Amino acid sequence: MHAFAPLTTLDHAAAQLARGATSAAQLAETALARACEGEGPKTYTRVLPGSARAEARASDTLRAAGLARSAIEGLPISVKDLFDIAGYPTRAGSRLLQGEPPATRNARIVDRLRAAGAVIVGATNMTEFAFSGIGINPHYGTPRNPWGRSDGGGRIPGGSSSGAAISVTDGMALAAIGTDTGGSVRIPSALCGLTGFKPTARRVPSAGAIPLSTTLDSIGPLAPSVRCCALLDSILAGEPFAEPMPAAIAQMQLLAPANYVLDGMDGPVAAAWERALSRLSQAGARITHAPLAPLDELAAIHAKGAFSNAEAWAWHRRYLPARQGEYDPRVAARILVGSRMNAADYVDLLIARQRWIAAMQAALADHDALLMPTVPIVAPEMAPLVASDEAFSAANALILRNTTLVNFLDGCAVSLPMHQSGEAPCGLSLAAPGGHDARLLALALAVEAVLTRAAP
Repeated sequence: MHAFAPLTTLDHAAAQLARGATSAAQLAETALARACEGEGPKTYTRVLPGSARAEARASDTLRAAGLARSAIEGLPISVKDLFDIAGYPTRAGSRLLQGEPPATRNARIVDRLRAAGAVIVGATNMTEFAFSGIGINPHYGTPRNPWGRSDGGGRIPGGSSSGAAISVTDGMALAAIGTDTGGSVRIPSALCGLTGFKPTARRVPSAGAIPLSTTLDSIGPLAPSVRCCALLDSILAGEPFAEPMPAAIAQMQLLAPANYVLDGMDGPVAAAWERALSRLSQAGARITHAPLAPLDELAAIHAKGAFSNAEAWAWHRRYLPARQGEYDPRVAARILVGSRMNAADYVDLLIARQRWIAAMQAALADHDALLMPTVPIVAPEMAPLVASDEAFSAANALILRNTTLVNFLDGCAVSLPMHQSGEAPCGLSLAAPGGHDARLLALALAVEAVLTRAAP
């Protein structure tokens, strides 16, 4: 498999294992080999060949005895480098933590994946401390987006779960687990042609994960399909897998805001967006185009900073400013915004959020989901963003804008590929208030089917 080759779904790989066409050991060796070539050394900050091979051998032994612990039995999965893996220091994409003591136990989601039979290939690279939507990492390098790479180009993978996305596009894992505080699962999924799911935050335990924002952090999969995401989500949440059934397109009521989310949209995304809306309408979905007033309040609500600034500062003040020189300067600058917020600013933000969530829930009450481009632009070239703080900040703000509103809503969202073959990858986002995860996945399955059927 190479970048942009047809992705292997978890179902397909499981079927191959079930009929003996491959083995967990073979799948693991393929993933491990790819992690050592091409973009691999910039995609993983730690590869785990010893434990991955042992997990694969154990899986093959169980399968030979007629036992499979779950539908992901024996499948290679990557996890973001802010989840604890016992025996290793958790780096969170930083040099700052490499001298810290190793984790004494796994993050809760790592235990759940292993209990389900997943083969953990390694820990994937990321924006330092998960604090940008770009994905650039000055410490460990940045894996290039598959799009344009064959021409020698280097476009951003999206962040902060940058290595997570590339581990899947380049066949170093069949799926990846990332975190999403303001879009960090959905942004790289959109920019790299994958499907990403951000669940309602409280559904998946964050124990054993280095936080960015304890209020906004959520944990979700990047994978080839909606069903892959639904399957992994059930494992991460510790819930029995309930087979999602596609919702009826003809009964869908979708709200596509006419304000805020389309500002600054580039040509390729605009063309894909209009095509996707047309296809959904032709399939029977009822799409309302109208302003969504609460969106215009977000800038004023965050005028003094965001939860991610305040809560990141609370965690990092043990290191900042004394060890500021060890940070990515752009990450340190965003954390230090939190040092200028006081307790009253934080309480004001808590109150404003609850009022805003209520307003959004009222505005969305007659609709099944909010529909918007996941990211309003395609992946920009990396070099200009490395060279200029101004260009970086502008791109980061635009790339994060649409996705962050779902985290502030305490909602759930899916990003689906909406580009056609040969086009720059971009994503269509379906979002809903918190707790509507199962319904949202059913909607996403139906939308995915329409977009896939319509593609030539």
